[in-house]
Amino acid sequence: MTHADRSLFAEHAWLPDGWRRNVLLQWDAHGVLTAVTADSEAPAGVARAAGPLLPGMPNLHSHAFQRAMAGLTEYRANAVDSFWSWRDLMYRFAAKITPEGLAAIAQWLYIEMLKAGYTSVCEFHYVHHQPDGAQYPQAAELAERVVDAAAASGIGITMLPVLYQYSGFGARAPRDDQRRFINTPEQLLELLAQLKHARPEHHALRYGVAPHSLRAVSEASLRTLLEGLDATLPGAPVHIHIAEQTAEVDACVETEGARPVQWLLDRFDVDARWCLVHATHIDANETAALAKSGAVAGLCLTTEANLGDGIFPAPEYLDARGRFGIGSDSHIGVDWRAELRLLEYGQRLARRQRNVLANATASRVADRLFAGALDGGAQATGRKVGALQAGLRADWMVLDAEHPSIAGHPADTWLSGAVFCEHGETPVRDVYTGGQQVVDNRRHRDEARAYAQYRAALADLLA
Repeated sequence: MTHADRSLFAEHAWLPDGWRRNVLLQWDAHGVLTAVTADSEAPAGVARAAGPLLPGMPNLHSHAFQRAMAGLTEYRANAVDSFWSWRDLMYRFAAKITPEGLAAIAQWLYIEMLKAGYTSVCEFHYVHHQPDGAQYPQAAELAERVVDAAAASGIGITMLPVLYQYSGFGARAPRDDQRRFINTPEQLLELLAQLKHARPEHHALRYGVAPHSLRAVSEASLRTLLEGLDATLPGAPVHIHIAEQTAEVDACVETEGARPVQWLLDRFDVDARWCLVHATHIDANETAALAKSGAVAGLCLTTEANLGDGIFPAPEYLDARGRFGIGSDSHIGVDWRAELRLLEYGQRLARRQRNVLANATASRVADRLFAGALDGGAQATGRKVGALQAGLRADWMVLDAEHPSIAGHPADTWLSGAVFCEHGETPVRDVYTGGQQVVDNRRHRDEARAYAQYRAALADLLA
């Protein structure tokens, strides 16, 4: 591959200081940017981007297998449907997943992510065992399938094997329908070690861990998990579901004597390596303390809306300089634009105001939220991504300048149009990861084959 083959010229690109003109991007054989130069002349023989460039968006929370459930739970199963009734349906679905089916579902999902402009994913992976709860001969069998699906699609991945030990606060015994998830900290760390040995880390692959939730671990087991992680991967990402449901908050107060986020902050060194997924139901003290910690709040707006979770206190959190990222979680939708739109629209509906999440230094909501989600999402991945600058992964998306949402608009409104207008197909035209084009004119290089395999896996699940 020649030097020209590792270069791209864009008339417009979103750099850390905003939109810039005539940007030359150059990267090395490992897919890492070596130079990003604005106000450049277009070199001879260098390809030109088909439209404005944006950094690829990190997706900080994914349960890949749940993609195959999307649309199948939209009926009333109880007098009052909630997250908890949805969870029962999800468990029944998880019981039927095969290794081959998971691989097919994950690869198709990751292709959908890439087509939307997500170039990194944090996979919160908790289906570990065979349907009867026994380990596979290779304990990391299912995690390996997901890592391989990411590699095949071209998306960067942070694999987060999940510690799931109990069914509720007070170390309640796990339910029978949780048997595919259950490990001790030692078993989970051994699974991670096997996975790392089979699939070593590289530029597109990072490992961490995910204690599922405070109700699914104990203080002692969480300490054991973190100590074991730091012995082999010091500083690796740690993600946890927390305060998603009011019932969880109430149970934590009753059994532990504190609200979940406050309990965690009081007992552990929660810092920039942590991602607190959802954190929907936090009070004013927790909001300020979480922002001060430097951890990332992992917001999954389409899933939180679908499950009726609640509304995150975004204005107060952002005003306290809290860091956040976005995830597609259960994959009811796979679109970073929808996540950012719902983040703002939830606040508009609750407050009956417009442009709630703008501030004195960022009057355009879409620009502020896009920059924040890039920054916090990159932090949550533990990978060098999230911006077009030297030393980071060569990941970006190319917008279609003729798309009805942005066509004819001045550059400083392109993000507003992309996020808040829904006209026709996605405005994301092309996508590159590690400097390689994986989506060309809205088509992934392996789309037809992967979709056929996904359809076959879905047919097996629904048989």
